[in-house]
Amino acid sequence: MTDAVGSIDMPDADDEAPESKKKTRKGGKRGKKGPLGRLALFYRQIIAELRKVVWPTRSQLTTYTTVVIVFVVVMIGLVTVIDYGFQEAVKYVFG
Repeated sequence: MTDAVGSIDMPDADDEAPESKKKTRKGGKRGKKGPLGRLALFYRQIIAELRKVVWPTRSQLTTYTTVVIVFVVVMIGLVTVIDYGFQEAVKYVFG
C-alpha cells in the first residue's frame, strides 16, 4: 500500500540515515571565543546587516507615513460605525 509520499513498507532513504554518518560540530567559530567575543561578533553582524538595508528617501518616508495614518483613521471609523451598529442591535433585541 502506498500514500502520497511513498511506500509504507519501505521508508524514505532520508529517514534511515545511520548514526555513524552524521557529523557533529564541536565548537566552530563561536565555540572558540568567550562570551565577550561572541557578543562582539553579534554586534558586528548587526552592523553588517544594517549596511545592506535600502533606506527610504524622505519623500518616500512621508508618503508611507501618510498612507499608514490615513488607513488607520479609516479603520478606526469603520470599527466605530460597526460597533455603534452592534450596540443599537443589542439595545433593540434585549430592550
